[in-house]
Amino acid sequence: MPGTSSIRFGGDYNPEQWTRETWLEDIELMREAGVNLVSVGIFSWALLEPREGEYDFAFLDEVLDLLAGAGIDVDLGTPTTVPPAWFWKAYPQARPVTRDGVALGFGSRGIVSPSSPEYRRAASAIAERLAERYAQHPAVVMWHVHNEYGAPVSESFDEASVANFRRWLAARYGSLDALNRAWGTTFWGQVYGEWDEIDAPRQSASVSNPAHQLDFKRFSSDALLECFVLERDAIRRHATQPVTTNFMATSCPSVDYWRWAPEVDIVSNDHYLTASRIDAHVMLAMDADFTRSLAAGRPWVLMEHSTSAVNWQPRNVAKRPGELARNSMAHLARGADAIMFFQFRASRFGAEKFHSAMLPHAGRSSRVWKEVVGLGELVGDLSELRGSRVEASVAVIWSTESFWAQELEWRPSVDLSHRERLEAFYSELWKLGVTVDFVHPGADLSGYSAVFAPSLYLLDEASTANLQAYVAGGGVLAVSYFSGIVDEFDSVPAGPFPGRLREVLGLAIEEFQPLREGGLVELTNGSSGAVWTDEIHLEGAAAVEGFVDGPAAGLPAITRNALGDGAAWYLSTRLDGDELAAFIGGVLADAGLEVAPPPTGLERVFRVAGDGTRFVVAINHAKTDAVIAAAGVDVATGEATDASTLVPAGGTRVIRLAASEG
Repeated sequence: MPGTSSIRFGGDYNPEQWTRETWLEDIELMREAGVNLVSVGIFSWALLEPREGEYDFAFLDEVLDLLAGAGIDVDLGTPTTVPPAWFWKAYPQARPVTRDGVALGFGSRGIVSPSSPEYRRAASAIAERLAERYAQHPAVVMWHVHNEYGAPVSESFDEASVANFRRWLAARYGSLDALNRAWGTTFWGQVYGEWDEIDAPRQSASVSNPAHQLDFKRFSSDALLECFVLERDAIRRHATQPVTTNFMATSCPSVDYWRWAPEVDIVSNDHYLTASRIDAHVMLAMDADFTRSLAAGRPWVLMEHSTSAVNWQPRNVAKRPGELARNSMAHLARGADAIMFFQFRASRFGAEKFHSAMLPHAGRSSRVWKEVVGLGELVGDLSELRGSRVEASVAVIWSTESFWAQELEWRPSVDLSHRERLEAFYSELWKLGVTVDFVHPGADLSGYSAVFAPSLYLLDEASTANLQAYVAGGGVLAVSYFSGIVDEFDSVPAGPFPGRLREVLGLAIEEFQPLREGGLVELTNGSSGAVWTDEIHLEGAAAVEGFVDGPAAGLPAITRNALGDGAAWYLSTRLDGDELAAFIGGVLADAGLEVAPPPTGLERVFRVAGDGTRFVVAINHAKTDAVIAAAGVDVATGEATDASTLVPAGGTRVIRLAASEG
């Protein structure tokens, strides 16, 4: 993070909702809480450009000057997530259109059609005007383009989008013959003879061509990315500060962040707990690990999370005492160098008036405010963690394109959830105390002892070669069922399943054998499998466990294939809980990794500074105290720690480890 040696702490600030007197009060409260960075201007387009081409920066000038005078830095937003009423009136053709043909109207938040030339022109103009005016302002240390691309508008079926989609397809395929082959349009008589015959995959009488749908998802992500790049480049013509936009790493599957991450100067992310889940803290860790992975291991920014309840989930459960700090410290543990919230002061009106804030409606006397101040003090004591990195020797494959393809219609079972298997594998690794990176299947895997592919339905040729080279070079790969089934066009490769994974796994699947609803099968080690089995025929792999009963009785259930200097495992049914943990443990042992699970509920992550100094961040989610072996010094208190260091129930500790503990 630019501009300071401290961990960044703060949140969204929306001064347009308040009077100048409140601004002055808020700035004093920010200083009380230890705030050193706020995001400003994200929803201010209507004030900054009240009429097309007429700009008024008076309020923003004053706000930025006040913040600069108080020593509070600004992440300056471009307000292009909220085109003003005048834009919607002047350009009705820019309204986003749903798949079933409904044109959406003004009155909410979110982009208009990403392909609208009128929108792109107006968004670039306001971004450039802001950069011209504030590039040299002493408060501005970073630029924040738009807000949460893909939410709530991830794709639009308007005419501008259709025209842009055709151009995108022409660039991708080069010719209609190539497109027709890739899409398999001879099925159901869908062959195209002219480019203008191609529409977006609108709601149709039955299932639309899956390759057509998949390409529209790719296009829609790219169309949003084009909007970001236009604004980013407009800013860069005048400003030198880093430019970002806030991702929603695991909660916005409509955007392929592997393609987006190289386009931002600093990866930033918004994360909100699914409050009804008792394992919400584990899903938080998964999101943070994925964000760090998008950042290629570099420190990143937690741009938004909540101090307590949100207001848009079915059950908006308030956070319990200490949870605010535990959530924040978990992001910090997993590589964030900035801890920020939405928003500083709770709104009194509008759609998010019941959304928690750093300063809630109850004010300074509230528990939430006191916890915010306490967290600000703690974060202020942890500056030596800034710039340190998280190290992982285990990776989990996350392919957005595979996610898109698997979730399309007419798959062999309704229980084939791409997300469910990723969460299941990650959860057991978390309980084992194993920190993981997420990787694209085509990424460099050479630094990992073990790689898990819980759900990899779609696999292209280059990624296949990459996985095979990883195993042959000494890596250990573990693949779960319904993986390697189709290529990048959602077509089944010639021959038996699992398609392109057949050679690396050393097996062929003659037929899928999904189970009936609620059905279970027994494995030879006593485990119970659910949802899925395969009719496996070994082609070099060895059976580790088999099926005792069910449609694949007597056939392999878990296999291991020695290939080159490494090995590839295959799990052909759904295991959960301790039984899945046992499978994962066996794979890790095969990779030569020793696992020492922490006490139940204790999250333990290591960060390593450039000079080799190691830190452990320990977060106790349990209701009982925990003990860890961590000889060193508590960074916040200066207290010496030892082999029986206490982490109190619901508490956190950050320890600089002694050299002997490295």
